Amino acid sequence: MSDIETRLAELGVTLPDVAAPAANYVPFVQVGDIVYVSGNISQNADGLILGKLGQDMETEAGAEAAKTCAIGLLAAVKAACGGDLDRLVRVVKLTGFVNSTGDYTDQPKVINGASDFLVEALGEKGRHSRSAVSAGALPLGVAVEIEGIFQIK
Repeated sequence: MSDIETRLAELGVTLPDVAAPAANYVPFVQVGDIVYVSGNISQNADGLILGKLGQDMETEAGAEAAKTCAIGLLAAVKAACGGDLDRLVRVVKLTGFVNSTGDYTDQPKVINGASDFLVEALGEKGRHSRSAVSAGALPLGVAVEIEGIFQIK
C-alpha cells in the first residue's frame, strides 16, 4: 500500500474505481508528467449528491459534496499512475463548479471541501492553485463538479 493510500485509510477513505465516462471523453489524459483529469461530479456510495447552493443545500453540505469530487479525482490519478499513488508529485490546479443561485457567493467555501481534503490527505503535495465558479446548473442536477491537473513521475 502506498504512503498516500495509508494516509487515506487513516482518514477512512477508500478510493472508488474510476467512473466510466458518460459521453465521448476519457477520465484523464497524460501529457508528459502532467495528468488532466476530467470533471468528477459529486457522488458517494448512496448515489449522486444533488442540490443547488443558496436554494436547497447549505454551504457545509456543498463542501462535503466537493470532497467526494476530490476523492474521484484521486481515483483517476491512481489509474494514471498505474495503481501507484506514490508517483503523485503534486496537485497543480483544481477548477470547481458549484450549482448555485445567482445571489450565492460562497463558492470558494464549497470548493474548500476538496482543497482541505487534498491537503489533509497529501500534505504539501496537495497544495494547489484553484478556481471556484458558479454554475446555473450542472449535469444530472449534482451540487458540485471539479476537474484537476496533477503532476506525476
